[in-house]
Amino acid sequence: MAARHWLYVVPAAVFATLAGLLYWGLFQDPSQVPTVMAGRTLPAFDLPPVDGATPGLASSDVKTGEISVINVFASWCVPCRAEHPQLTEIAALEGVHLYGIDYKDTPEDVRAFLDDLGDPYARIGADADGRVGIDLGVYGVPETYFVGRDGLIHYKHIGPIAPEHMTKRIRPLIERLKQ
Repeated sequence: MAARHWLYVVPAAVFATLAGLLYWGLFQDPSQVPTVMAGRTLPAFDLPPVDGATPGLASSDVKTGEISVINVFASWCVPCRAEHPQLTEIAALEGVHLYGIDYKDTPEDVRAFLDDLGDPYARIGADADGRVGIDLGVYGVPETYFVGRDGLIHYKHIGPIAPEHMTKRIRPLIERLKQ
């Protein structure tokens, strides 16, 4: 009789534990997923230009001594469109270089996207096969990497950058990186 009791208790306990973890996960910030890239340099890459309008992007373009922001985006990504005003704001900051990595897209679609919203990027590399995205540990687009003057990745923002992220996280981070 006691053995039969465990046949009901163990599955109920496992279910309750999983349900509790799922419930807890509902209240977590998805942009706070840890990254193995924090504290590391960028992986080596050399991406061709999307089209003739903007130069391509290589890891060597992200120079030590400068603050660089690398945004992984795509024209087919609706959240990328939503974060574009914040990227334009970042590009306008003194001493900050904004670069783009276009993820699995066509040159025509990217150009139409940037012609419609404006092109805040100093350089854009075309990651047509997603290899650089894999090397960076990209979960999905948009993702944004903040590289300090020491050449190390200090922060990875997952998802679109919203105005409240600019106030609470991004601007204070950039100010710390400038020091």
